[in-house]
Amino acid sequence: MATDLRLTPSSNLVHPDKDRFLNEENPFEAMMSRFDRAAQLLDLEPGLYKVLRHPEKQITVSVPVMMDNGELEVFTGYRVLYNTVRGPAKGGIRFDLQVTLEEVKALAAWMTWKCAVVNLPFGGAKGGVICDPSAMSVGELERLTRRYTAGIIHTLGPDSDVPAPDVNTNERVMAWVMDTYSMHHRHTVTAVVTGKPVEMGGSLGRREATGRGCMIVTKEALRHLGMKVAGTTVAVQGFGNVGSVAAQLLAREGCKIRAISDRTGAYYNTNGIDVDAAIEFVKQHRTLEGFKDGEQISNEELLTADVDVLLPAALENVITSKNAAKIQAKIVCEGANGPTTAGADSILDEKEIFVIPDILANAGGVTVSYFEWVQDRGGYFWSEETVNERLTDIMRRSFAEVLRSSMQHRVNMRTAAYMTSISRVAAVHKLRGIYA
Repeated sequence: MATDLRLTPSSNLVHPDKDRFLNEENPFEAMMSRFDRAAQLLDLEPGLYKVLRHPEKQITVSVPVMMDNGELEVFTGYRVLYNTVRGPAKGGIRFDLQVTLEEVKALAAWMTWKCAVVNLPFGGAKGGVICDPSAMSVGELERLTRRYTAGIIHTLGPDSDVPAPDVNTNERVMAWVMDTYSMHHRHTVTAVVTGKPVEMGGSLGRREATGRGCMIVTKEALRHLGMKVAGTTVAVQGFGNVGSVAAQLLAREGCKIRAISDRTGAYYNTNGIDVDAAIEFVKQHRTLEGFKDGEQISNEELLTADVDVLLPAALENVITSKNAAKIQAKIVCEGANGPTTAGADSILDEKEIFVIPDILANAGGVTVSYFEWVQDRGGYFWSEETVNERLTDIMRRSFAEVLRSSMQHRVNMRTAAYMTSISRVAAVHKLRGIYA
């Protein structure tokens, strides 16, 4: 007899802490408010609702590091595994002074839904260390990374928890994580992390994957709305790995990139910015400060610029209830995690702005991380062309599935993405049951 995957209706499903959703910039509260909306529309069974709103595991570790000056500093690190019912936990590690447990918990939940929305056999995790990497030497960063890895090593593994780069971490940091884990296990384990150097088992196409995914879904949104790609005007907030690659690829597709920005400021050119020149400038100067191909504007002005597509690819909470009404773009493609607060969602809906939510828009990175994990496990590596072709197939298919759900349930793309993700995770929970 076929297994019944239908979710048991619950008309009385109400978040037990609904009154605490007052701070729209709290990342976990923002995630949970979207989760609640989708869960209600799915009539999610109350028991499953309770399971899915709680992270499986939250780890806090002290990370003592001997600094170059001979003094011992102790940093705080976190690793949260939100849900692993669909497979090993997957999620990045960030080094930043703004890291908090609430943020890491929210990002781990987002990774759970992100992996599910593109139908990868992964659960969601996230990690972080509270530190200022810009003030640390390479040696200090290596010692920090290795000690943090040792502190969470009991959760790591190709079949349990697979980290990746995130804010202020990169291929080199992943190499240190892999080496530390491998030394403890007395043999090389390439599949314990993704985002590694290609020479160590990294995947071709991984660095560009998140930005490429943003480009792919933006093109799909333009097609859905009957807008031509060629000549489409774009503003990109954030010119790191995601923003610069997305801008470059969209420009190659014929889009006009009118505005770009990084932490030093924003630059606007109504005739279009030379993205390749901007990338070269950043390579030489490390930031956009002093870039001449456009007039300098504020980041707030970039967000509200007169463009067809706004691509926030920087930090969380940049589109809020305070500025959402000023957004002029017809499409918002969320390259960053959580760039739009829950309080801004209804305002963007009222303005009929088509939002490609973060858990779909920036899923290209975790998709190619999955490809890297598969290649490491199989010991057989693909060409960059193959990686990009398979990424395109998954991003297009996932966009179409979320769009179909959006139209079927008459909800916006964000709610539809959460409904798609939650239903997939809940279905596996129902199949597996609860171990007791």
